[in-house]
Amino acid sequence: MSAVLLITDLPAELSAELTQRFGLTLSDSATGWHLRWVEQQLVLRHTDMPKQGDIVVDFASAAATYRRQHGGAKSEGIAKACGLHKKRDLQIIDATAGLGRDALVLANVGAHVTLVERNPLVAALLYNGLQRAAAHASTAELASRMQLHFAPALQALTCLPTADVVYLDPMFPPREKSALVKKEMRAFHDVVGSDTDADALLEPALALAKYRVVVKRPGYAQVLAQREPQLVVKGKNNRFDVYIKQAIT
Repeated sequence: MSAVLLITDLPAELSAELTQRFGLTLSDSATGWHLRWVEQQLVLRHTDMPKQGDIVVDFASAAATYRRQHGGAKSEGIAKACGLHKKRDLQIIDATAGLGRDALVLANVGAHVTLVERNPLVAALLYNGLQRAAAHASTAELASRMQLHFAPALQALTCLPTADVVYLDPMFPPREKSALVKKEMRAFHDVVGSDTDADALLEPALALAKYRVVVKRPGYAQVLAQREPQLVVKGKNNRFDVYIKQAIT
């Protein structure tokens, strides 16, 4: 897939920054998935799917704000799985960041999160989302606890400094009844595809993590790399498989 960034109404400085950082191709027209500048934010859009709606990373949106304020904080499954109910300020690598929604929860509970994303279109969305969050009074502190690393997960896990926790949420092939999957997530899956190297991520993640590796899986999915976790934190539709190296102190 060609990573196209439309130049229409795009500020020149931002255009240069995005193309340099993420290798995007500038164009005045596009087909299929592409990035464009709409209402002072970067959005992901498909030329043939007008009903799909734009995909955007907005850490100050109404939905994101509600989750920050009413999401259960340390009692959320992801926070408990990562050990944030025991200790704040953990250094966490989210090696499969996607649209940054899990990273938002982790940072909101007090973690410092490195968001790793391999897809240039999605990485650009995250970058712009973090920029806007840093400039917004309600999310500036939150943004200060998140940083973006543009690279394939496997590469990042071999070059990043040791972290307290490594978090993995590899894209899992959807069930045949894909109509049950939210429209946005179906579209997102179309953009990034499945993580065919997911099993290969576990060992380097374990080598990099100081305390634990947490793997988010659909409730029906097999464990990663056929390796059973020491702890499982169950949610409504997903579970968190926890591979413990040592106790969090």
